[in-house]
Amino acid sequence: MVIQFNSRWRTHRLLKVLARCEVPVAAIEAVEFAAAGKKGWRLRLRLRERADPYAAVGALLAEGGQPFLLTGGPETELVAEYQADQLRLAAETARPDDGLRPAEEYALGLVPPVPLSIRTSEGTAMFDGETVRLEWSDEAGSRKATRRRMAYALRDIRRVDWFPQRSSGEGHLRIVTRDEDPDAKPTKPSKDFACLLTEDSAKQDAWTLVMAATVTAHLWAKADRETGRAQLTAAQDTDSPTVYDSIRELGRLHTEGLLTDEEFASKKAELLDRL
Repeated sequence: MVIQFNSRWRTHRLLKVLARCEVPVAAIEAVEFAAAGKKGWRLRLRLRERADPYAAVGALLAEGGQPFLLTGGPETELVAEYQADQLRLAAETARPDDGLRPAEEYALGLVPPVPLSIRTSEGTAMFDGETVRLEWSDEAGSRKATRRRMAYALRDIRRVDWFPQRSSGEGHLRIVTRDEDPDAKPTKPSKDFACLLTEDSAKQDAWTLVMAATVTAHLWAKADRETGRAQLTAAQDTDSPTVYDSIRELGRLHTEGLLTDEEFASKKAELLDRL
């Protein structure tokens, strides 16, 4: 499914930044459609768990900026409802055929490709798929301007938090590392080397959200790959003793004359191929 966001002045800045989004049908968990008479209709796509990085980091995102919530006027209600029914049927049909493809792969397809670089009033954030780099300009506070830059390897990142601008006129992107003490007193964002501030710009807010979602998608994919490797290792550890036990049993049968030399050699070779 391809979603093309319009560029009208009232469109949320995040949707303008994304411009379009391709959602694999198999990534859709549910399709919700509601009509509200003269107020028009709402079609919401609920994606599979760990397939929607924007929802994961954008809990504070205004409803108008949610990429998978579509709305329209009453004049297009019938067409929209028909499309929702067809999409729901396609999603239900696609999932069984999708096998065991992890949801994390869909998340990677919903975010911009890396390398990704964004700029705010305080500096820049860059992500190449392995490392997040924060660099502060001369406009940053003296502490950050003196430090200039920080780098965080993906393997050391627990999550990325995103806070939109509020009445204070200031928001930020924050890297949360695995070794961070959750009970430690939080550092003020303007002095925190894990933060990149946004200020007086909806566009900056949108780009920091996109960066947070992109890093999150890669964190999910990395965790999924590590889980897959661990399961493979566990399976190998489980299978290996079974193979060795079978070879010992073959040796006993051969010694007792119940297997010929040729049968023993053939069966042993088959078992060794499984290691």
